[in-house]
Amino acid sequence: MAIPAAALAKAAAAALSDEETRKRLGWIVAAILSPLILTLAFFCSLLSGSVDHNNSAVLLCFRGGEIPASTPAEYVAYIEEMRDSFQLLDELISTVNEMTEDGESLDEIRVKAVFYALYFGENAPSRRAHRQFVDCFVTYEERTRTVTGEDGTDTEESYTVAIPITDMAEVYRNIESALRLEITEEQTGNADSVYNLVRYGVAAGTDGWIPGADVPFIGADGFCSPIGAGWESRVTSEFGNRIDPITHKPKGHSGMDLAVPTGTPIRAALPGTVTVSRYNAGGYGYYVMIDHGNGLSTLYGHCSKLLARVGQTVEAGDIVALSGNTGRSTGPHLHFEVRVNGERTDPRYYLPTS
Repeated sequence: MAIPAAALAKAAAAALSDEETRKRLGWIVAAILSPLILTLAFFCSLLSGSVDHNNSAVLLCFRGGEIPASTPAEYVAYIEEMRDSFQLLDELISTVNEMTEDGESLDEIRVKAVFYALYFGENAPSRRAHRQFVDCFVTYEERTRTVTGEDGTDTEESYTVAIPITDMAEVYRNIESALRLEITEEQTGNADSVYNLVRYGVAAGTDGWIPGADVPFIGADGFCSPIGAGWESRVTSEFGNRIDPITHKPKGHSGMDLAVPTGTPIRAALPGTVTVSRYNAGGYGYYVMIDHGNGLSTLYGHCSKLLARVGQTVEAGDIVALSGNTGRSTGPHLHFEVRVNGERTDPRYYLPTS
């Protein structure tokens, strides 16, 4: 027989009026909700807690080392699970790299940074389909080659080549399709921040802003740094000859790379007119070009978002884009070029000194 609601309410009120009963109920509720409370507290600490603590977790996962004794047991378990996953990923990345050609290879830090951003905090990420995950970063192509036998006879044989994907937007689409996930901007931003921290040592939040980026930094000659003051400490690749980070072969570098987290405001170097604001799949990704007159122009590559339109007139310090990791890029940064009469020249000759 159903108990009337009024009777239930009366019984509940009577129970809560008794101190001993309230204590027992309190312990029961605490026992039921304790795992949930711990989980919520953990994720709240990730989202709004100590940045240094979160950075330490990242580095412990990527670089190993002894986990501090003060680390909560749940957090220790998450770090150890991620380390197990990274070991599996390393083995699979090595297998895939053996299938590449022309000096190409997967960026292991990038692969693991994305995995970390998607799965850190799960109870058992090491049970995930790691091979399926790694395959999202490459395309496979069947090729043929000539093989000479012991008797001197040439025969054709087919083999599979792994080709690393340099466009992260395509990688994320592959992951969503293969693993049936819906990846958020917050997760991609976290992946970029993790990569930036491990690769470049830049500790940055998901908002992408760095000290000094909120105001223009303009020199006496009127030339503005595209990322604000302190750009010198963020140079990861100079203009001129270098070892290409993707092919690992000597190749000329047409600009200067500045390591900044995704979402950093990119500012126009001088007054001028925007001549290009579009996506280039083969190299620059989303990029902007500005004509400053007298044969001088600047280019801003690998952006995550374009804020200037073709034909727009800009002033030195105007925000024309947000930095990112699009196109032929191995991590979030700005590729900055200065061109004189179409010829690329060293940006250091123009950038203001901090």
